[in-house]
Amino acid sequence: MSATRALPVVLVGGLHADARRTAVERLLHTVPGSVALHHDLSTAAAGTVRRTVRDHSGLLDEGEAPLVNDCACCALREDLVPELERLAASGLCRLAVVELWDSVEPKAMAEVVAAHCGEEATLTGVITAVDPALVLPTLANGDDLAEAGLAAAASDQRTVGDTFARQLEYVSVLALAEAEVDAEAEADAAEEPEQAEQADATDYALLAQLTPAARQIPVASGDLAAAAVAGFDVEAAAARQHPACALLPQEADADGVTTLVWRGHRPFHPGRLYAALEDLTCAAARSRGRFWLADRPDTLLSWDAAGGALCVENAGPWLASLPDAAWEMVPAERRVAAALDWHPEHGDRGQYLTFTSPGLDAGALRSLLDSCLLTDAEYEGGPDAWRRLSRAFDELLDPVS
Repeated sequence: MSATRALPVVLVGGLHADARRTAVERLLHTVPGSVALHHDLSTAAAGTVRRTVRDHSGLLDEGEAPLVNDCACCALREDLVPELERLAASGLCRLAVVELWDSVEPKAMAEVVAAHCGEEATLTGVITAVDPALVLPTLANGDDLAEAGLAAAASDQRTVGDTFARQLEYVSVLALAEAEVDAEAEADAAEEPEQAEQADATDYALLAQLTPAARQIPVASGDLAAAAVAGFDVEAAAARQHPACALLPQEADADGVTTLVWRGHRPFHPGRLYAALEDLTCAAARSRGRFWLADRPDTLLSWDAAGGALCVENAGPWLASLPDAAWEMVPAERRVAAALDWHPEHGDRGQYLTFTSPGLDAGALRSLLDSCLLTDAEYEGGPDAWRRLSRAFDELLDPVS
């Protein structure tokens, strides 16, 4: 198959299984010749991953893929590309809809398709399907995926909340599929219409503030099919999630949902910040960004929190700590982001954290963050003195194996 006739491929994922299935069915019924490919990872405990292929009329094919390295997601990756190539070679499929299993994150699968499908298939869309009413409960869920029966491997340590957050923030399109309301719920809404309207407004405001750059398309809209083949830039999507140049939410306050954007140039005192981690993590349904510690002035640290769980990781060096010759090896997006935030003394080092949540106490949160920065006296001590401060983050960032 030539590049001009490459099979379009759209990924549809998300932890909201009913919304995801609704979006897939919508595509199958609106795009003639479309086929849905799905790998069910729930069968991994038995040693295999079940694959199904279907169109709008029903099941076309099914099979099994063996586990790879005791990892269901690895099996998915190994089996996905050959199946897409088979569909492309058949010449009968006009759109391949890859329905990702619940906890599979779209980034990994998008990069697999983009890197390995060659001329046979091309990634044209990545969509996360969402039920707006379930956004906050899912985001606030701090359970391990294993506890929820959603782990993709025995070593999977992700939580429901942080997995869902990345599913939302990676894509450029959100398919909104509202769940059907039962009679009792409709009666309650009719009795308290203002409360019901406020709840709906809060759900949509939360989604809008979390993903300001994503296009929101109702599943019932005819625009969903067009979005599935509009094109998708894997490199740009990866840059949107990289802590050094992430496209973070902007300051906002609407319908009971607030986003605080907190920035600063001074480094954090490692001991005071570590002592405040629990309060900062629980202050918002979702927080993320980048920061620096006084005792680690060359290390860019990422902040990623959801559901009361925080992940702090070493995201590499600040550009200001690199020799000039190394800059040519840095992606352009990273250099642009650094230039926009460049400080005459600290370079691209800085604090850039965002907190989004209903009922957010922005004033208290801002005060707590400010209190974790170096004081005037500590700051005047300079980098040599900073390096001798409490090594409170050593166990978190440099665990002993």
